[in-house]
Amino acid sequence: MTATHAALPGAGGATLPAPGGAPRPHPPLGRRGRRGTTWARRWEPRFYLIPAVVVLGGLLAYPLYQLVVVSLYDYRQANVSGSAPLRFIGLQNYARLLGDDAFWTVLGNTVVFAGACVVATLAVGGALALLATRLRPWSRTTLFLASLGAWATPAMTGSAVWLFLFDPTLGFVNQTLTAVGLEGFAGHSWTYDKWSAFALVGAEIVWCSFPFVMVTVYAGIIGVPTEIQEAARLDGASTWRIAVSIVAPILRPVLAIVTIQSIIWDFKVFTQIYVMTGGGGIAGQNLVLNVYSYQQAFAASQYGLGSAVGVITTLLLMVVTLAYLRALRRQGEEL
Repeated sequence: MTATHAALPGAGGATLPAPGGAPRPHPPLGRRGRRGTTWARRWEPRFYLIPAVVVLGGLLAYPLYQLVVVSLYDYRQANVSGSAPLRFIGLQNYARLLGDDAFWTVLGNTVVFAGACVVATLAVGGALALLATRLRPWSRTTLFLASLGAWATPAMTGSAVWLFLFDPTLGFVNQTLTAVGLEGFAGHSWTYDKWSAFALVGAEIVWCSFPFVMVTVYAGIIGVPTEIQEAARLDGASTWRIAVSIVAPILRPVLAIVTIQSIIWDFKVFTQIYVMTGGGGIAGQNLVLNVYSYQQAFAASQYGLGSAVGVITTLLLMVVTLAYLRALRRQGEEL
């Protein structure tokens, strides 16, 4: 063999001498393959998200940017018509909101109301999802069709129907309660008191929101391997133990999705409150952040102040969502 021959792998993977006589080692092909595979597995899902990121960026990023910009100006109807110059005021709109007791009252109403709606929606939807797994096919189909009918009802139509059902004089609910001997409900107004009005609106929101939770959780439940549950039963685990220790951890991603969606939907509710309480209730007792922002921006023509409320609402939703996801991740690491 002459010195002009290149180093070639010999039998059994050995490396033949290089032209200089010294072996020329090569990194193992398997390690390079694993490294490439790991990189591909890590970045491949991100490439699939690029179209969605582009669309959402175009639909959300620019409006959100404009919302932030408007919140930094004293932007009123005179500025819209061009009869007055636009004046930059920085963070004064935010300082005005944070120093206003009415804003903190509205924020408290929003947090309590949205939290109650989320808990009730998850409870009703989850319970009906469990019930659906034990029903016959025709009964389950009937339940799904009836529930999806409520989900498909527009918010304006559903609010009007519920408001008519609870009408003080012509409503079916008051007439039924009066017919069974509860004379105190004759002419009773469900929207006069603050908390009864919130309860009425919350019931309508749960009615039109629980189908999403029910269908999603049901899909997650039927995806749980039956072999694992049967093995747990053979080991003597009870139904409650199986649900808590086996089904719930598997359903954690599904529950995270429906919880975050419910928080976002219920925190930014507008139509139901505006329609069923007449724009926020008596003296604004049923105001939530979205209705309060609408009043400031369009009723009072203070667009900068209304935009500041919108920015604060967006930030609060982002904080709540990130905190919830972090808690779920920490809980998953502990299990």
